[in-house]
Formats: sequence, C-alpha cells, structure tokens
Amino acid sequence: MDLEMTEVAFFNGTGNCCSDMGTLFKSELMSRCQLYLPPEAAYNCVAELGELGLAQFVDLNPDVSAFQRQFVGEVKRCEEMERTLRYVETEIVKEKVGIADESEASIPAPAPREMVELEASLTTMENNLREVNINYVALRKNHLELSELKNMLRKTEVFLSENQLNLQELDENTRLLDDASDREKDIEDQAYSSMKFNITGGVIDRARLLAFERMLWRVSKGNVFLKVAEIDEQMEDPGSGDVLNKAVFIIFFQGEALRSRVKKICEGFHASVYPCPDSGVERREMLCGVDTRLSDLSTVLTQTTEHRHRLLVAAAATLRSSYVKVRKMKAVYHVLNMFSQRDGGRVLIGEAWLPTADIPDIRAAVNTGAQTAGATIPPTIEKVHTTEQHPTFNRTNKYTGGFQSLVDAYGVNTYREVNPSVYTIATFPFLFAVMFGDAGHGAIMLTASLWMIIKEKSLESKRNISEIFNIFFGGRYIVFLMSIFSIYTGLIYNDIFSKSFNIFGSHWSSKQMSFVATNSTPLSLGMSYMLDPKDNNSYHSEPYPFGVDPVWQSATNKIGFLNTYKMKISLIFGVIHMTFGVMLSLWNKISKKLYHQIFLEFIPQIVFLLGIFGYLVTMIFIKWVMYGANKADPFSEHCAPNLLITFINMMLMKKADVDIKMDKCHTSLNYEIYMYPGQDELQKMLLLIGVLMVPIMLLGKPLFIMYRRRQARARYDSLRDELLEPQQEDGGPAEEDFGEIMINQGIHTIEYVLGSVSHTASYLRLWALSLAHAQLSEVLWSMVMRIALASFKGYAGAIALYLIFAFWCMLTISILCLMEGLSAFLHTLRLHWVEFQSKFYEGAGYLFMPFSFRESLKQAAEDDKEVLKTIAK
Repeated sequence: MDLEMTEVAFFNGTGNCCSDMGTLFKSELMSRCQLYLPPEAAYNCVAELGELGLAQFVDLNPDVSAFQRQFVGEVKRCEEMERTLRYVETEIVKEKVGIADESEASIPAPAPREMVELEASLTTMENNLREVNINYVALRKNHLELSELKNMLRKTEVFLSENQLNLQELDENTRLLDDASDREKDIEDQAYSSMKFNITGGVIDRARLLAFERMLWRVSKGNVFLKVAEIDEQMEDPGSGDVLNKAVFIIFFQGEALRSRVKKICEGFHASVYPCPDSGVERREMLCGVDTRLSDLSTVLTQTTEHRHRLLVAAAATLRSSYVKVRKMKAVYHVLNMFSQRDGGRVLIGEAWLPTADIPDIRAAVNTGAQTAGATIPPTIEKVHTTEQHPTFNRTNKYTGGFQSLVDAYGVNTYREVNPSVYTIATFPFLFAVMFGDAGHGAIMLTASLWMIIKEKSLESKRNISEIFNIFFGGRYIVFLMSIFSIYTGLIYNDIFSKSFNIFGSHWSSKQMSFVATNSTPLSLGMSYMLDPKDNNSYHSEPYPFGVDPVWQSATNKIGFLNTYKMKISLIFGVIHMTFGVMLSLWNKISKKLYHQIFLEFIPQIVFLLGIFGYLVTMIFIKWVMYGANKADPFSEHCAPNLLITFINMMLMKKADVDIKMDKCHTSLNYEIYMYPGQDELQKMLLLIGVLMVPIMLLGKPLFIMYRRRQARARYDSLRDELLEPQQEDGGPAEEDFGEIMINQGIHTIEYVLGSVSHTASYLRLWALSLAHAQLSEVLWSMVMRIALASFKGYAGAIALYLIFAFWCMLTISILCLMEGLSAFLHTLRLHWVEFQSKFYEGAGYLFMPFSFRESLKQAAEDDKEVLKTIAK
C-alpha cells in the first residue's frame, strides 16, 4: 500500500488544505528555486514574498562583506530612520503619551520612492522635537536659577531682618551672635573701622552641605560664619527631571583672601552663587523683579510644554506605522543583498527554498509585485537540482504547534522523516495522565487551561509579562489535553483528591465483615479492612463497571493491589510504545527506499523486542486470564507463578525451582510448574531467536554495504575495459571506511539491545510516579483536611475549616498540581525523547526559516519591549 497516499491532509492556519506532498505525518516537500527578477521590480517582488512568508532565501554572496553589498546604502538609511523613531519613542514614553496601535498586516511595505518622503518627514519631526527640547531645557534651567535666587533672597532677608543687621554697618568689631541691644551699645562706644564684612549667598545640594561646612571651617580656620536654611519648594533637574533637595547658605567673612577661597570651595561643591545686595531696599527690589521674571517664564514654559505635547501626540499617532514601514523596507533590502547581478545589472538572481505545494502561490505573488512596479519583463522561477540537505517545514497551527515544539526541542526531524509530533498529540497526554491520575487535580488543570484558551486573544498581548506565564500560555492546549486525560485516568483509578466516588455502587458486600462495637473494640469512622476477593460472601466476581471499586480506598491491602496493577500496565504501555516506535522506522526505510535495512535492521529489531519483552507482556495477560482468587486449584491465586522469577529464569535458561507451597498446584496436569504445556521449550526458543538477531543487526548492514561496493567496482572495471579508457579518480565524496561502518553499527546494535532492557525498565516510572502522586495526595488530606473535619466544632470549627481549607487548596495547587505536574511532565518528555524516538527518529535536520514580515516584526516588537523597560527604569 502506498504510504504517501494514506496520509491525512492537514489544514494550515489559513484554512487551505495541503496536498498529499506535505502532511503533519511528514514534512513538506521542498524545492530549491532560482528567481530571475528585473531590477525595477525586485523590491516589490521580495516585499510580496515577505507578506506571504514562504521563501527561505540563500545568500549568493557569502564572501562579500556587509559593507560592500549593493543595497548597503539603503540599509543604512533605514537604520538611521529607525534610530530617529527610537529617539521619538523615548520622548513619547517619558511624556507618558499613548501610542496608537495599528494592524501590521494592513500596512504594506512602502515603495522605494516613498523612502525619501518618509525620511524627510522623520528628519523634520526629529529636528522640531530636538529644538523644542533644547528650548524647553534652557527655559527650565533658567526657571530653576530664578527659583534658587528667589529663595536665597527671601531666606537672606528673613535672617538679616530677624537679627536687625545692616551690611553697610558691619565691621570687624561687630559680634554677629550678640543681641541687637548689646551691639547698639557697643557701636556708640567704639569707632567704625575701615574693614567691613563680606557676604556670599547661594544654593547647594543638601547631601553636600555637611562636607561643604567642614571644608569652609578648615580652610578659613574658623573665621567664617555660615547660615543655612532648607528650601521647602520642590525643584526638578532641567535635564533628567529628578527631584532636587537644596538649601540656601549665607557666608560672612572678612578680607579678599577669604573671598577667593570661598569662591573656589563653592565651585568645587557645585554650589550656585548669586549676588546679594547690601541694603534691604535693594534686596526687596531685586526680589520683586525676580518674581516678575518667574511669572513670565512660567507662561512661556506652559506654552512650550503644550507645543511639545502636541508634537509628541502627532508623532505617537504615526509611530507604529512608521516603525512597520521602515522595518519592512530594511528587511527587503537585507534580502536583496543576498541576490547576485547578471548581464551588467539588468537582472537580479536569487535562490530560495520553497515548499513545492506553494510554488503556484509564490509565483502569483511575484507576478503581482512585478505588475505593481510596472515591469516590462516578467519574473521567472525555476527549480534547481541540488544534493544539499533540504530544510524541514512542518505546517502547524495553535493546536499542534506546542507538540511540534516539544519534538523540535530534542532535534528537528530530518527532511521527509516521519514526524513523531502527530503521535505525541495522543501519547504524551496519556502517559502524563497515567502518572498524574487524579480527577480532582485534572479538573484544576482543566480550569486553568480553559481560562487561557477562552481568553487567548486578550492574553496574547500580555504573554511576555512573565517568562513562566509565557511557557504555560504557549502550551495551553497541551495542558488542556493533559487535564482531560488526567480526569479519565483519575476516574479509572477512582482517585479524586485521594478520595473515591461510589457512582455505580460497590460490588463488595459487607455481610461477613465485623462491624460490632464494644467497649474494648470501639467502631471508628473510616476503619479499614482487608479485602479478600476469594471470599464469595464478600465478593461475587462481578467487577465494578468503570475503574477501580471505591471500597479499595479504605482497604488495608489497597497499596499491594494497586501496585501490582499499575506495575503491569506500565510494562504493557512501555512495550507497546516502543514497538510502535520500531514500526515507524519501517516507514522511514520504505520512504528512503532502503529495502535492505528492512531485512537487516527492522525485522531483527522487532523480533528481538517482541520475542523477549513482548512475550513478557503476553505472560501478564495469560496470568490475568488463567488465574483468579475465586478459582480452584491449580488456577487459584496462590498457584500463579511469579512473572519476575519466570522472566529471570528465561534469561538465564534455568529451570524454575519447585516451590513447596505450590507442590500440589499442578498434580492434576501433565506439566509441572509452568502455566501451559511447552512453556519451557517456547521460552528457550524465543531467547535463542532473540540472541541470533544480535549478529544480524551487528554484521548484516556492514556486509551488505561491502557487497554493494564490490559489485559497483566490478561494474566500473568492466565498463572501463570496454571503453579502453584509463581509470580516473572520482570527484565525488570519499567512501566511508569499512572499519568506521563496523564501529558505528556496533554502537547502534549495543545501544538497541541494552536499550531495550533499560527502556522497558524505564517505563516503570509510570507506576512509581502514579503511586507517589496518590500517596502525596492522601497524606495532604489526612494531615490537613482531616484535622479541620475532626478536631474543631461549632463556630470556631467553621472558621478553622475555612482557613484550613484555604491552606489545603494552596498546598494542593502548588505541590500536587504544579510541582508534581512538572515532575510528571518531565518524565513523560523523557519517555518520548529517549525511549520512543530513539527507535526511529534521527532528528538531524534544520528548520525552514522563511523570510516573513510577520516574524521579523514580532521579533522587533520583543526587542522594543526590552528597550521600553529600560527607559521606564
């Protein structure tokens, strides 16, 4: 049967059905094509391909530096415009002006002639904004200086008025700290001196005030008097807008020597020094003049701020559209730099990887671009034969994209290799649910995933607020399926928050169970009993309709019963999963027409796996069917052999020892300790066949390759003799050495043989994690919720129940849902990457990365958010 024709067509995100050439089961067929574009239409054609997003261009100028390419000038102009937009955006964010959002898809790449207009408009916008900013900063600086001068004059006037000082009457004999009455008396008795006091006033940062005062004291040796007063008015730095905490200082000293020293100290501490008149009348006149200038300056600042705000609002309205246009132009010119010129620049030639099924759409898009540009010569697309490895292109949508990402994280599938993501959609959530089987915890996960799915449009723009949330949101459909399967397996286990639901009524009878309460043996609620299926009065061999009977939840032998059940189904699921992986390798070999590997690799591998471990699974089913607790000897429960011991004896080719307890189990049968006649012979034959498959896997492929090489050499020698030509060296790739082939095949054989054993044991993690999850849930219930239900009563009990229930919910979500869910997720991921995909998956390909405006703009938007965070800080 033709495997390619049986593939199911997969619908892409736009709703168009793909052809048989590309499905979710395999990657798309790819073709390397040459594009012949006329120079006048090359820009429009590449722009149309960027909107389509289906062409991965190949650089035809790998040896040419980026500064020597044809369109490097246009790229630099786009980068300059992008820098201008970044500056404008920074100013808009600082001003907290809203930026209008526009649909990127509705903004086409501008024509080349529009670059000049866009460049001119952006330059004008930047120049206007820079001019306004320079004037605005200068005005704010002037306003700050006038505010400092006003505060200095006011504080000086208050200080001098309180002490009734006149600077013109102060001499060297004046004691500034004495009372005014004492100074008047001394003035009458003493003559005036020619040495008058000097005053220096200004404003300084409060943080530097202590060091400033200490420096003045040391330099002047205590011959200055410093008066300080804090400025209550809030001030801002004109450039950065930071809040400034400043204080007014007044320095009294004598002599010109101290004047120069005080001036240098003020300059060193970045203190602003302002003139201070000697008389009070002059100070008051200057203060009135400063107030008038401040009033006029505030009016000018208000008008300047409004004008600047209008400029920013106008720029914000077109900022996003300008960003999109500039970035699309830049992306187009980057791609055109990969083209090469022919015929003196009359044609541009480029090469690109294209999906074969989409070549008609790509050709139509290129023709549309040429018609838009008015080209007289139509563009041409031709396929090019190449032996280069093709890129891998898997069409996905929001449902399948998450599972494809899980596979790609291990390794991108080789071109046209079987894609395991389609099977992962079913097997991944199922194996996760086997380990996470709890219907209650699954319901919590289902609620969270449904919320992300229903609100996905509004949450799409907020997904980058946290890296963890971005991961959960990207895998919301994976979480949804995992929760659905977890609810299913939870119902199978009959485990809901460590409790059971008696939906159909237990099929166990309590008639023979002792429920008599006495003073010495009181009957307590929740008492556990051991269940014995062979007791016909308690169990009538009618199983519970769906899942595990709820009575097992309170049985003392619950763990022993569920352990054997979960361990066996883990082995069954593991062998089925690995067998399916080996079967997928057959598809790969048929697709690549490597028919000899079917007989030399596939058949030995499947025979080895099923002959040994498939037989173990068969023995599990035989034991389940043949033996039972309610059956008589020799098929009662104590007559059932231990499968682990049986399997070990099979591997050692050792005859099973006769158990004394089972001595009478097979007296009525014509075979001794085995489950069926001829079991010993069959086991030895299966083991022998499995061992014989190992040398076939080890030597079959290398010997076949050596045989094919000898045949090729013989045909070449006979052909050379017929043509009578001398032998020439082949320019093709050198043949791999036979020793290397043997080493590689030996590694693969050992890996498969030992891996079959270790991988089968690895699937026991399904049993281990399921048991751990159930026990953690039960411990959390008994240690938290049982206390609230049994220890508190009355109104206090209601309040305690409320608080303890909240604590139990928090632990359930954080530990059992998040931590245990993450643990089960990682173990499931390992089972798929190592145990399943190692059987068939090569994963040596590379992704198809088409030229797409959508992806480039998306990446640029993420960079913008990082820049805006830096600006906001």
